[in-house]
Amino acid sequence: MKIVIGADHAGFRLKEYIKSFLLELGNEVIDMGTNSEERVDYPVFGERVARAVAEGKADLGILICGSGIGMSMVANKVPGVRAALCHEPFSARLSREHNNANILCMGGRIIGREMAKEIVRVFLATEFAGGRHEKRINLMHQLEGK
Repeated sequence: MKIVIGADHAGFRLKEYIKSFLLELGNEVIDMGTNSEERVDYPVFGERVARAVAEGKADLGILICGSGIGMSMVANKVPGVRAALCHEPFSARLSREHNNANILCMGGRIIGREMAKEIVRVFLATEFAGGRHEKRINLMHQLEGK
């Protein structure tokens, strides 16, 4: 699977840890930065990852900032993106199963490394259930043009 990942300064360390985990699992990883803990503006990196997913350059995306909130807000501004902020595995599973989320957002200052690893594992392993959820996804995307 091809996964694009990005973070701001507050999410940099967790991004590096998760990037290594993704590679261990055999995924191809595209790192959109940032590349240090030097202060940066999260919208720049959130948009890079969101556009890569929306344009089909990656199967899924992962974004990490201090809380995950800012990154999820930025990513969801890009048409075709369904970014989900998850801080535990249950919401990660439902974000994929029911909402067909294509970007996982996490808070680097909120969750620990092992929890983040489990969230990512569940997010990647869960398939979209389709069925009644498909109609809801289509309704959501209709809002993009309004």
